[in-house]
Amino acid sequence: MHPTPVIAIFDVGKTNKKLFLFDEQYRIVYEKTQQFAETVDEDGDTCENLDALTEWGRTSLQELTALKEFDIVALNFSAYGASFVHINEEGKPVAPLYNYLKPFPEDLKKKFYADYGGEIPMSMITASPVLGNLNSGMQLYRLKYKKPAVFNAIHYSLHLPQYLSYLITNKACSDITSIGCHTGLWDFTHQAYHEWVLREGVDEKLAPIYSSSDVVEARAFWKDFKVGVGLHDSSSALIPYLACFSEPFVLISTGTWCITLNPFNKHPLTESELRQDCLCYMSFRGEPVKASRLFAGNEHETGTKRLAAHFNQANDYFKTVGYDASIIESLSATEPDAPKIKFEARDLFIYKNYETAYHRLILDIMWQQLESTKLVLQDEKVSRIFVDGGFSKNPIYMHLLAEAFPDMEVYAASVAQATAVGAALAIHKHWNSKPLPSDIIDLKFYAKPTIV
Repeated sequence: MHPTPVIAIFDVGKTNKKLFLFDEQYRIVYEKTQQFAETVDEDGDTCENLDALTEWGRTSLQELTALKEFDIVALNFSAYGASFVHINEEGKPVAPLYNYLKPFPEDLKKKFYADYGGEIPMSMITASPVLGNLNSGMQLYRLKYKKPAVFNAIHYSLHLPQYLSYLITNKACSDITSIGCHTGLWDFTHQAYHEWVLREGVDEKLAPIYSSSDVVEARAFWKDFKVGVGLHDSSSALIPYLACFSEPFVLISTGTWCITLNPFNKHPLTESELRQDCLCYMSFRGEPVKASRLFAGNEHETGTKRLAAHFNQANDYFKTVGYDASIIESLSATEPDAPKIKFEARDLFIYKNYETAYHRLILDIMWQQLESTKLVLQDEKVSRIFVDGGFSKNPIYMHLLAEAFPDMEVYAASVAQATAVGAALAIHKHWNSKPLPSDIIDLKFYAKPTIV
């Protein structure tokens, strides 16, 4: 029996480190998940355990090559952004993998933006809101001025997906999806590194840029592989949609944050959009993807806990509540000023039951979602909205979204492990001779609700 040709994808999240094997139809034929306890950096701030992550990457590949039922022909990587691994000329890390939530020195922040034109102009050019260490370029800026010995010891600073690739190929690469994602490094108006990167000598620490669809021929554990350079996870998750749909669409990726991504909006980021929490990601094709963010998943979690306590129900009781058009009609008639009020400020005693109050919560979220999504729609001729993640399984959210955008087709979309699938699709031509399967994305259409 011949072994099944597969691609291995290492998908590294903040909490879960996942490993997948996909066959040529993009079906998951093997998966494994692991977690590591965090460690601390020299300042006592929590951070990723880089030693454990490095060992996991190497030993996992060794274990995979021992599986006789699979023929691993290619590898690729996706990982969370805003995280650098700083290596010396021997390829050894010279600093911890600093947490992007690590506090950024206020004095250095003031100096940087004073030297380079101010927060708003800099943010507009780099499509990066001011986010401290979450702007990964600022991590290098901090090292230069606060830890010059470490900065001078750096040969290359590799974003995490590219470090994982480097472990196999020993080839240092930069990738545009990591560089272009709220790093503060990239000048979106000139499609090049920003002037500050050159003036501060940061460009000398960054490896050559490769295409997200490039591969490197590598050999490990007596086996030859085609190895991708890795992708930022948010950009990777968009790839299945870009691969399957050519007509303009927006994707609302829902979780703790609800992020509306519009790959077809070519307008530069404006000051108004920036102030309303918009930014740009970079697609695997090197094109800006305008995005707006809403903290809706967090609001939903807080709201449902409040409802559970008030109505004496389990925290997940909301999963039993179906869409009821008559409740929406009643709430809209009795509370016409609803958009002006946040759910956290509502008096729950005015609602007769949990079901009614929960519809109110989703209505309150939807008013905000409407405004957030509209920010990236502008005058683009987008005909479809896809929703993935937690809210795609919420019938009330989905029906209200269809009502909020009556001239558009609204779909709940599901891609099994979209981030990992995206990383595999990015290098499809190098490992898979078969055409893309038509069933990678499951869709459920939601028509505009009709009240009888």
